[in-house]
Amino acid sequence: MATTLPDPPALVADPHAAYARLREAGPVHRVTGPDGLPVWIVTRYSDVRQLLADPRLSLDKVYRLPGNYRGFSLPPALDRNLLNMDPPDHTRIRRLVSKAFTPGRVERMRPGVQTLADQLLEGVAGRGRADLVAEFAAPLPIAVICDLLGVPHDSRRDFRAWTDALVAPDPENPGAAKQAVPAMLAYFTQLIAEKRRTPGNDLLTDLINVRDEGDKLSEDELTSLAFLMLFAGYENTVQLIGTAVLALLDHPEQLAALRDDPAKVEGAVEEFARYDGPALLAIRRFPVEDVEIDGVTIPAGETVMLSLASANRDPDRFPDPGRLDVDRRDGGHLALGHGIHYCVGAPLARLETHIAVSTLLQRFPALALDVPRDELRWRPSMRARGLVALPVRF
Repeated sequence: MATTLPDPPALVADPHAAYARLREAGPVHRVTGPDGLPVWIVTRYSDVRQLLADPRLSLDKVYRLPGNYRGFSLPPALDRNLLNMDPPDHTRIRRLVSKAFTPGRVERMRPGVQTLADQLLEGVAGRGRADLVAEFAAPLPIAVICDLLGVPHDSRRDFRAWTDALVAPDPENPGAAKQAVPAMLAYFTQLIAEKRRTPGNDLLTDLINVRDEGDKLSEDELTSLAFLMLFAGYENTVQLIGTAVLALLDHPEQLAALRDDPAKVEGAVEEFARYDGPALLAIRRFPVEDVEIDGVTIPAGETVMLSLASANRDPDRFPDPGRLDVDRRDGGHLALGHGIHYCVGAPLARLETHIAVSTLLQRFPALALDVPRDELRWRPSMRARGLVALPVRF
């Protein structure tokens, strides 16, 4: 008999406690998800890390059992992305996009990201208070990824609204997510057509040239890749910046350590990701054959969710895992994945988080929450971990 996950509000408010209970009870559980469908959840670090790289667990929805997985429906022009692919298509497309996120290329973006962070904080400095999500953590990555892709400035507000609607649908506006999908598809179709007519010095133009000259991308793959890069490039980073700042505010001694020694911030980014990373669960997987995990057999075609949040707080892997420690150097967290599906944009997410946190602490050394801690609200998502708002004073 399957267990039932905690009610969504409880899981959203305190996922680490819920996953700790599952992890202590056993390494793998068949649970009933919020949609009433069965899901296998894997909780322990060693299993999660192994299965993230196990080719027997496919991301391709063709392997799901009928009626076993519902998920979010995307049109084919947005669905042919890396989150739904296995090799060899995954290998071919990832090789193309990886060129945009090499450490050297990302490092060359540092001055621009730093300038943007300075400008955003300058814009709120005179008020003495701000919502760090709406006014800093969100506009920073959306501007960076839009610059990379070549999205015009006047479209960025729309992109942020569309992405927010998909990541954390508003219960009071259930139609927003459905409206966002065709809106994004129509926009990307138009933007790609414009860049074919007038190429730019941007990644989307580069990908169009690959499609048109080498025929290495289908039209659906091109559109889907642009959609995924915008979506993931924004979602993961805005959430990581927000939870990193909150973690420091919850641990004043750790905040003081970084404020006193800014050189520590770069290494601390890994601890922010481990402690409260942007994804509670990895993208769903479907076994192509029966898979045994610690004596439990998961039948082929059933839905498997690997809990990154649980793995990153597994005491068998991380000493005192519930404590934020900016000097922790045992490494190996899974917040950005592992294996061939490791986050391709990880170098950029690290750079943005490093610059965001270090600039914030240097500019506003007296940073503090501007509301009681228990009034903070989390985005209503079972997969993504992010704050709705982060009101601070300085």
